Amino acid sequence: MNPDQPTTKRPTYFEELREKGYSRRDFMRFCTIMAAYLGLEATGTAQIAKALQTTPRVPVIWLHFQECTCCSESFIRSSHPIVADIILDKISLDYTETLMAASGHQAEAAMHETMKNHYGEYVLCVEGSVPTAENGAYCCIGGRSALDILQETAAGAKAVIGWGSCACNGCVQAAKPNPTSATPIHKLIKGKPLIKVPGCPPIGEVMAGVLVHIVTFGRLPELDRIGRPKAFYSKRVHDSCYRRPFYDAGLFVESFDDENAQKGYCLYKVGCKGPMTYNSCGIIKWNNGVSYPIQSGHGCIGCSEANFWDNGPFYRQMASFPGFGIESSADKVGAIAGAATIAGIAAHAVATNLRKQKMIDNLIDEGKESEKEL
Repeated sequence: MNPDQPTTKRPTYFEELREKGYSRRDFMRFCTIMAAYLGLEATGTAQIAKALQTTPRVPVIWLHFQECTCCSESFIRSSHPIVADIILDKISLDYTETLMAASGHQAEAAMHETMKNHYGEYVLCVEGSVPTAENGAYCCIGGRSALDILQETAAGAKAVIGWGSCACNGCVQAAKPNPTSATPIHKLIKGKPLIKVPGCPPIGEVMAGVLVHIVTFGRLPELDRIGRPKAFYSKRVHDSCYRRPFYDAGLFVESFDDENAQKGYCLYKVGCKGPMTYNSCGIIKWNNGVSYPIQSGHGCIGCSEANFWDNGPFYRQMASFPGFGIESSADKVGAIAGAATIAGIAAHAVATNLRKQKMIDNLIDEGKESEKEL
């Protein structure tokens, strides 16, 4: 906190939610949902509730650079209304170009006031990649380059969050030949705790869960080796896919209009990148948990992985899949599954016959013993 500024008590999240008309039941339901998404144990709901009841609202600055705003759109269309109200409706009191009412000099004044009064306390959220070619001329706000704004705001941030694939890996702007030299934020910011929340866009509840974790525990969630929260990016889409049994059985869609597509078979042969994509789409899903791309009949395009725009055509089968043995293609999976089934049946038959033979031998031995006794 800047010692030259007067201290003002910021309301807690719970206090602001009560002012907006939410009941205690609504609040507890939200806390329960967040605890479940974060994979917390039974006490997690109480921890989140206590933190949101007692912790003053964390100041947030939300920047937009080279992107389409789909991350913000995903957030405000979350399945639970509190997700938007508890974060975005309050972010407008700090700074976000997309949602705040102020504009021009007033907007810039709001951002600098937050940076000055809450130095070292605010969370910086970045949506979009940063162009570095031509001295940043491809993305300027208020006459300043995105790179200048990023470096200035990151200096006093408590933590930095990269929303979406644009901020985390450059996304389509960084696709070859990358004319603007679009750069993800982790390559431009050093010495700050940084969380990557990739996806095009990421799921709204995932974004809320990351912020709620910071508020509840005062630290970043556990991250994987490339900086993504493990609670949401520890498993492949393939691992939780309801079509996985068809993959294991060697039953694949050959084209989007064939009979196999109507039966809901695996989409791997028509380009699904689920086996190489880490995300929780199949668990949390979209639109209040109704569906996700694979369930809607479209293969995963791997949007939460780096360079997904350059990782080959979306509708072409991957050449290999590092999941069976060293490398096996989908064409071999069915044969392997079939061979394994036949081998299993044969093994079961052999085991059964051995057990029967042993029983017969035991009966014969018992008969011989009885004859001796007589």
